[in-house]
Amino acid sequence: MRTSLPSSGYTVRQAAWLLGVQAATVHRAVRLGRLPLVRRRGRFVIPANVLVRLLGEPRSGGTP
Repeated sequence: MRTSLPSSGYTVRQAAWLLGVQAATVHRAVRLGRLPLVRRRGRFVIPANVLVRLLGEPRSGGTP
């Protein structure tokens, strides 16, 4: 698995791994419109810039 963010984006499974959640959670976020899914090079991916933004935000709901 790559450790740097590609310019094109990540598959749902890769995004889930990076975010530390199950793929089903990412699928649900896409279905609810919370994460964009775009077609690039014949594959559906979540844009890397979206993941960069999410990874830079503090998590909600936990203790600091």
